[in-house]
Parts: sequence; structure tokens; C-alpha cells
Amino acid sequence: MPEKLFLELSELKVDAPKLFGIPTGTKLDEMFWTIEEKNGNFIKKPIGGIPYLSVINITGTPDTGKSLLAEQFAIVQAERDYKVLFVSVESPVNFLYTSLKQKSAYLKIDFKKVEKNIIVIDASQNDELRENPKALIETMAYAIKEKKITNVIIDSITGLYEHKEMTARQIIRIFFNFLKKWRQTGVFVSQKRSSQDATSPEAAGGLAVAHIVDGTIVMNKKLIETKWEINLYGLPIGSIFRTIRIDGCRLTGHDTKNWVFEITEGGTIDILTPIDDFIKREV
Repeated sequence: MPEKLFLELSELKVDAPKLFGIPTGTKLDEMFWTIEEKNGNFIKKPIGGIPYLSVINITGTPDTGKSLLAEQFAIVQAERDYKVLFVSVESPVNFLYTSLKQKSAYLKIDFKKVEKNIIVIDASQNDELRENPKALIETMAYAIKEKKITNVIIDSITGLYEHKEMTARQIIRIFFNFLKKWRQTGVFVSQKRSSQDATSPEAAGGLAVAHIVDGTIVMNKKLIETKWEINLYGLPIGSIFRTIRIDGCRLTGHDTKNWVFEITEGGTIDILTPIDDFIKREV
């Protein structure tokens, strides 16, 4: 019998994923929500993290905190005894070890749990893994199966199509479908080109990432350079003003405001307040 080409909606019920959050350890955990009815009224109920089994893209220009957010997510999940596969495409993994150890200490998280629960693939120094999606996916599948992994981070997905941006959509679709097949909650880190709007969801390869993934988080930074900016933001000249925004998520309701955040002394993300509240406070 040929493969069934269509389904009734009711047939999908058995495989439909539950809607709950996978914590990031930041205020983002309060910024994805579902709608529930109570006494005839509809209220927002935070799900407690990024949606379960979603693939979320984190994009921004260099030094906006993308990798820091991904690492913090990995540490928080590891502390909860969930296995995380961290695919490092840009930086050798010995540097990742040092970074995770420092952040764990700052967050007062037992690093022994982090060591045990984070599994690493180093594609940064392996041309076969970095240039051949099939080879990397086979390695990831083996790790997921053997280590019972539930969360996957690729930092950065951009590095898998470096100098081949015409293939960006194809490569991203391959890894997106792979994570769906293996029922993983995923985070892709994406780099922006200098010519792209810093506040848009666009990344290297155009809008391919944002169009395919389930949601996008945009991180941005601004150098305070003028007297007008000093007065507007209440920050001294030469300061860095950072913002974060959920640009979209097809799986849940979400906050759409720009939020001000800081990178702490320990290299973690601390989301503070919506930008309009921040500016009103300073004016």
C-alpha cells in the first residue's frame, strides 16, 4: 500500500508534543506563555522556558552574548540532570570547558553535574564534521542514542555553511529536521554579517534560519557615543547598551518587547527590564 499522503487532524493527537518550557535560567523563562481560560477570562501562563522540542535560533552581531546565552542554557539543563549535546563549530572545546566551569561557579552550580551531563562534539578542528553535514549528523545521532540526550546546541550553525551561503537554507533544514526526528529541544547560534540590520532576525545566509526554525531570539548591542544617547539611556559615553528580543515563535505566545540585559562579571546573561521602562526611568 502506498504511503498515506494525507491525515485527518485527529490522527496527529497521539504524537502531538506537550506544551511546557525548558528552562534557560534567565527571564526568558517568563517570556514564553500559553493562554488558559479561568472564570470566563483568558490569562497568560508562562511555560517556564523555551518550548519543549522547539528549535530556537539565537542571532546577533559579534559580542552580543549569543554563545553566553547558549552556554547558560546548557549549564542550567545539566544541573537538572538532563543531557545536553554541545556541538562547537567555532571554538576548540577545551576553551568551552573553561568557560562552562567559570559560569557554573558564578551561578553556584555543581560543576561535576555539568561535566557529567554535557556531551561535546568538536567540529571546529575537524574538517569532515564541519564541511560534511551527513558526517556530523551521524556523529550527533550516535551521541544522542548512546548518552540519552534531550537538548542540542550548535554554536554556530553559521559555521556549517561558511563561504557557502547559497546552501544555507538546505543545511539548516537538514539539521532542523534531524532534531525534530530525534525529539530534541534545540538551540542554533547564528552570526550576522556587518551589513545586516542588527535588530532584525536575519543572519548570515539571509532569512533562511528565521524562516525554518520555530523561533528567533535577537541580541543586540549599541555603543553610547553621543550626548543625546547619554541623556536617553543614562549611561556614560563609551558604555555598551544591550538588548534582547523574541522576534517570533510559532509554537507559543511570547513577549515581543525589547528588553535591556547585562552580561555579568561571571559571563552570564541577566535580563533586566523592557527598554521603554528603562528609558522612562532614566529620563
